[in-house]
Amino acid sequence: MCCAPIVFNILLDANPRRLSAPVEILTGGAPPPAALLERIESLGFHVMHAYGLTEATGPALVCEWQKKWDRLSGEEKAALKARQGISILTLADVDIKDPETMEGVARDGKEMGEIVMRGSSIMKGYLKDEKATSAAFRNGWLFTGDVGVMHSDGYVEIKDRSKDVIISGGENISSVEVEGALYKHHEVVEAAVVAMPHPKWGESPCAFVKLRDSAAAKEADIIRHCRKNLPHFMVPKAVQFIDELPKTATGKIQKFQLRAMAKTILVLAEKMPSPPQSKREVPPHDDRPNQQQVPALSRL
Repeated sequence: MCCAPIVFNILLDANPRRLSAPVEILTGGAPPPAALLERIESLGFHVMHAYGLTEATGPALVCEWQKKWDRLSGEEKAALKARQGISILTLADVDIKDPETMEGVARDGKEMGEIVMRGSSIMKGYLKDEKATSAAFRNGWLFTGDVGVMHSDGYVEIKDRSKDVIISGGENISSVEVEGALYKHHEVVEAAVVAMPHPKWGESPCAFVKLRDSAAAKEADIIRHCRKNLPHFMVPKAVQFIDELPKTATGKIQKFQLRAMAKTILVLAEKMPSPPQSKREVPPHDDRPNQQQVPALSRL
């Protein structure tokens, strides 16, 4: 079956029993939180994660599974499967580049840039819109508008849409990464993070959260949970509980509506600690020497 990650929540809300036989799922359309992948696979589903866009004629990247990852824990497997992966065979190349210098970022899983691609499956341009086509292409590369990192094994991981990156006191905060931490809370069903105005830092993260029925978590509980899972400068400064997150007909969260709501929230500057300059930890499997880049031999 094929579905967006939002369908996983629908299945989990139904209190399902473990499947008697494995079911293969191809998911995409939005970055799936690792915690959500771990929950759905514990029921017997086997998830393949793909990334694509209309301009690339559908799937462009797939998180091609490596046998050696089978030895890892469930949490580590889910973190790897949440990556967008490597290019399918119809793409000539995919990279993460600094859009200003056109230089590729370091393959360290840390340095962020924009995901770019080129190949026979990439569109020629937008119909009768030369201005939009010119903005989308540079030196033969299609700029996707997605911000990501490249890991040492050549696997791409999205960190955010470029318009959704939160800039707080000079620090770039990935809303996708904060959402991933929120999904680790056992009472969180859905979560979305957007920028809200801050009188001192310019912007700060604001979380919109849907809780499970009969959940008792309060704002302080969610913030405390985030402090255990994120650097403090990335922790949401406000948590808004909501019955339903605004979505499109295909299940994508409409963040522009949440950004409008976040603009009405008042944050007091004196309550906010200074964001530290922290070094980000990379999982051990990212730094293994002699990583071999895997060709995309997937069914896609």
